Amino acid sequence: MEKPDLTRPLRRGWTTGACAAAASRAAYQALLTGQFPDPVPVQLPAGLRPSFALAVNERGDGFARAGIVKDAGDDPDVTHGALIVATVRLGASGSGVAFRAGEGVGTVTLAGLPVPPGEPAINPMPREMIRTAIAEVAAEYSGSGDVIVEISVPGGEKIAERTLNARLGILGGLSILGTTGIVVPYSCSAWIHSIYRGIDVARAAGITHVAGATGSTSEAAVAKLYGLPDAALIDMGDFAGGMLKYLRRYPVARITVAGGMAKMTKLGQGLLDLHSRRGEVDLNWLGERTLESGGDADLAARVAGSNSAMEAFDHAAHAGIDLASAVAMAAWQTAARALEGGDMALEIVIFDRTGALLGRTGFLEAH
Repeated sequence: MEKPDLTRPLRRGWTTGACAAAASRAAYQALLTGQFPDPVPVQLPAGLRPSFALAVNERGDGFARAGIVKDAGDDPDVTHGALIVATVRLGASGSGVAFRAGEGVGTVTLAGLPVPPGEPAINPMPREMIRTAIAEVAAEYSGSGDVIVEISVPGGEKIAERTLNARLGILGGLSILGTTGIVVPYSCSAWIHSIYRGIDVARAAGITHVAGATGSTSEAAVAKLYGLPDAALIDMGDFAGGMLKYLRRYPVARITVAGGMAKMTKLGQGLLDLHSRRGEVDLNWLGERTLESGGDADLAARVAGSNSAMEAFDHAAHAGIDLASAVAMAAWQTAARALEGGDMALEIVIFDRTGALLGRTGFLEAH
């Protein structure tokens, strides 16, 4: 995907749920009338009523099929450009709208997600958008509204490998997502959604210790440290605040936040969004922590004058100063404030780039 021109306002896009609703509307209208609408209007929960261009239209014996190419705007969404297809067939009288997973759409296999195990991974709001679209067509063309809607995404199983679906117990493809129908560029809503669902799945499985990691190295290291199952691992990335605030509402007994030197330094500085655009590592702050940890002024100056967090930690380590533990405790304080107390034990663990343990706080009560 091309990088957006950041000199102009970022362009919003449409969720897979909005595209699925538009495709479903077009297919049902063709099933009733023999004609596909193009463009296809669809009502979104946010009140907008955009129209979508058809990319696929096909009629056969007892079915109609329509497809919409997803446009995620300027968001780096893995499903940008994917074809979202709805195949609609008439259902039994009084059955309403039934949902099926076609090619590239996953099936839920674990409890804790918004739809139960065995159901297609089509989230509640996309289902509601599809029902609304079907009801509008039924009212306009004297249909019953009793239909079977099969949503598919050709190539979706391959795309899903770039998501957390497998860890969440969504097998065979993508989830159909969206709460408003609109993709806000760089909101990273899909990632945050995966964090929430990961916590939900862990709680539903009875897991009492979850670990949020900033990246793959720290995730592998913390999993090995505690022997944690995949369902206990939360890929929080830069969204420490998002994970912790969700855990404040839906707690577990023990929480480990794991990451590398730079990310945990930023958490120690008070940042809950650890992305570089939200703030840089403050090397002067690390110099101050060096002094607090017993280092002399010369060492603190060398730490503050480092080119990176890694070099700063190296200076401290060579001088026998445990800077990592000081940073871990500062990070713990930031994280504990985000939890706002509660009956939870919180720990910060810092690893180096090879996954070696540098420092940890141990579990301390968040209140």
